[in-house]
Order: sequence, then structure tokens, then C-alpha cells
Amino acid sequence: MQATPDQTDLKPPRTGRWSAPLVLALLAHLLLVAALTWGVNWKQDTQPAAFEAELWSSVVQQAAPREVKPPPPTPRPEPKVEPKVEPKPKPTPPKPEPKAEPEPPDTREADIAIEKAKKKKEEEAKKREIEKKEAAKKKAEEQARAEEAAKKKKAEEAKRRDDQKKLDEKIKQLAKEKARKLEEQREAASAKARDDQMRRILGQAGATGGESAKGTAQRASGPSNSYGGRVNAAVRPNVLLTEDIPGNPKAEIEVRSAPDGTIISRRLARSSGNAAWDKAALDAIDRTGKMPRDVDGRVPSPLIIEMRPRD
Repeated sequence: MQATPDQTDLKPPRTGRWSAPLVLALLAHLLLVAALTWGVNWKQDTQPAAFEAELWSSVVQQAAPREVKPPPPTPRPEPKVEPKVEPKPKPTPPKPEPKAEPEPPDTREADIAIEKAKKKKEEEAKKREIEKKEAAKKKAEEQARAEEAAKKKKAEEAKRRDDQKKLDEKIKQLAKEKARKLEEQREAASAKARDDQMRRILGQAGATGGESAKGTAQRASGPSNSYGGRVNAAVRPNVLLTEDIPGNPKAEIEVRSAPDGTIISRRLARSSGNAAWDKAALDAIDRTGKMPRDVDGRVPSPLIIEMRPRD
């Protein structure tokens, strides 16, 4: 066990530390005693000086005896000063031998191993964190690509459906147009056949027109001014629309009737530009079935009827 500075100051002085001062003190005292002794002896050897004087007086007086001075007292010898002997310091007890402390175990290798393990653990944690971030980034990119692909696919499907719808509408419109043309051709052929037949019948009945006349009536006379209102009143209630018709298109329909007003044929003389309205107008003529008589009791034929959806 090592002593601290405070413990060192409390140690008793070494044994030979006061030897020289004691010797010097003894010599000083001896010199002092010798000097005092010499001084006393010097005073005893010297005799004091004596003086005599004569005194005269008017009165005779008995002279006093001469004063005898007492001898100086014998100086008392100075007490011998014994040198003060310093007490010997108590011997310092021997210090207990410090117990040998066991040497601490060498932990350098263990510390190095712990430091390496700690560093390895930190590196592994850092590596896992980097891998985690990369995985999250990769997942986000894949998700973004998947969403973009789904969005693109959805847009393509919507475009395909729209294109298909437009194509179907076009095919349907072409089919309707083709059917309409075929119907017009059929009606034209049928009307021509009926006209030929009517011409033959009227010719046999003595019609007034020439061979080049296109009319089918025996007399060349047109309808009255009020006949249009009668036709409109007969046909308009039979118009049925299943869809809204934009604008107010006009369709011209040629109607041929028998003398009693029964409709023999009808055809679209001029389209309105809207297939739905053209069909609705033709269907209305078919539902009418019979044309009204004019003021003279006759039924004009052929007759061009102009029809609009908002008349």
C-alpha cells in the first residue's frame, strides 16, 4: 500500500537528524560560561582608587573615622548550565509490508473481441437497414409500375370498347341504310308495278290523260287547300317516337291510295337526314291505313306528304 503525502509528513524524524545542532549548542554554552568566569576574575584583580582630602573648620571637630568600604561581594558562581538533552525520538515502528495485490487479469484480448463483436453488430444492423430501405424502394417502384400498367390497360380497354361501340354503331347505321335502300327499291318497284297496273285499269276506264301522263286520276285536278289539314289530322296521331329527334327535320313521303282512300303504297321521296324520323314517318303512314277524302269526295293520289316532328 503506497503512502500519501500527508502520511509521509507525520513520520517521526530520523535518529541522526539533531546531532549537529546539539553539539553546536553545547559549544556555545561552554564559551558563554568561560567568558563570564573570566570577566568576574578580571574585576577582582583591579583595586579601586583611594582619595584623601583635608578639611579645615573654625570649630575643632573630631575627625570622623575614615570610611571603610566594605569589600565587594564575592560574585556568586554562575550556575552551570547543563546542556539540554533532547529526548531521543521514539523509534519508528517498521512499516507493515504492503500486501502484494494480485495482478489484474489481462482483459485486452477480451476487450478487443468485445469491440469487434460490437462493430460487427453495428455493421450488420446498418446493412439490414440499407437492405430494408432498398426493398421498400423496390416495392414502391414495382407498385408504381403495376399501377401505371393497370391504368394503361384500363385506358386501352376503354378505348377498345369505345372503338368497338363506334364500329357497331357504324355497322348498324350501314345496315339500316342498306335496309332502307332495299326497302325503297322494293317500294319503288312495287309502286311502279301498281302504277302500270293502275294505268292499264284507268286506260280501260277511259282516262282523260295522254299516254305520257303520270297521274292516276281520271281527271287532272289537285287537292283542295283544306286537304292538307285533313291528312295531318289523320296521320299525326299515329306518329310514335322512341327517341329525341334533334332539330325539326322534314321528310317527304309519297303516298298512293285507292279511290276509296286505302293506302296502296308509301315511299320516302326525300329523307330528313335522320333515319329515326324517316322510319317514324313511314310507320305513321302505315298505321293510318286509309287517307281521308277531299271536299269533292275524292282521294288525291299520288300525294306528297311533308312531315316534321314538331309541326
